[in-house]
Amino acid sequence: MRFFALRVQNDVTIIMNLSALPTINASLNALSAMLLITGYYFIKQKRVTAHKICMSAAGIASCLFLVLYLYYHAHQGSTPFQGQGMIRTVYFTVLISHTTLAVLQLPLILLTFYRAIRGQIDEHKAIAKITLPIWLYVSVTGVVVYWMLYRL
Repeated sequence: MRFFALRVQNDVTIIMNLSALPTINASLNALSAMLLITGYYFIKQKRVTAHKICMSAAGIASCLFLVLYLYYHAHQGSTPFQGQGMIRTVYFTVLISHTTLAVLQLPLILLTFYRAIRGQIDEHKAIAKITLPIWLYVSVTGVVVYWMLYRL
């Protein structure tokens, strides 16, 4: 069993089994998706502060996911998909689209946040119309990839 330590504060350290990280990462993806949907709902209701809070929290969840994902794969490597037949084709189709869009989404997310922070609302709205569906797709398919890889 491999473990990792996470220092929360100077005197508090959490020690966790490395094998828990895929489940934590899937949970962070699910949380991000829920926050994105909620944030979208809030902006449609003109509740700007609630929108900002949800989108910021989605950004934090996604950043934490990325850090833990990179840590896990640096220490554990990749997990091969065990499924055979048509499910294998489905898995790799989802994985390839997920991975490609995950790479492309980062600059989009950063640009979307940048424009919001700078008060460039029209430009923010324009890029957010592209960013949101990609970010949401990546978050949801991250959970799907997890389930296919670890729960099938």
